[in-house]
Amino acid sequence: MSTPQSSPAKLRRPDALTLEVVELIGDVVARFYADYEEAAGEHALTGAQARLLSLLSLEPLPMRKLAQKLKCEPSNVTGIVDRLEARGLAERRPDPADRRVKLAAATDEGRRVARDLRDGLRFAREPLAGLSDEERLSLRDLLRRMLDV
Repeated sequence: MSTPQSSPAKLRRPDALTLEVVELIGDVVARFYADYEEAAGEHALTGAQARLLSLLSLEPLPMRKLAQKLKCEPSNVTGIVDRLEARGLAERRPDPADRRVKLAAATDEGRRVARDLRDGLRFAREPLAGLSDEERLSLRDLLRRMLDV
């Protein structure tokens, strides 16, 4: 009888192809974040501010949900929203469903900056432009499958 620690699946090392794919994913993530930091810097934003603003440009969100999406403490989100608010890029509003909850939302200027950030991401644009529509659809579907696991 095997225990969870001695399960053959747990002890088996990943094959060379899996290791190469993992390494490539790491390289893609690193390049994406470097490009994102550069695009954020062009707007005098930190990477965290830019990511939060991008989320808010899609929909207003409560601080707790923002913290979950950014994988940080709610107190960190409060500081980031404070700085975005001071620049006129975000605002706080009461949640219509529960007025005790505050939502953070992008202002019109915040949505414009978020759009400029997305447009300025060379990494997201240049390599993907070299792929056919079929290849991009395939890549999208594979990435979705990996995230659904």
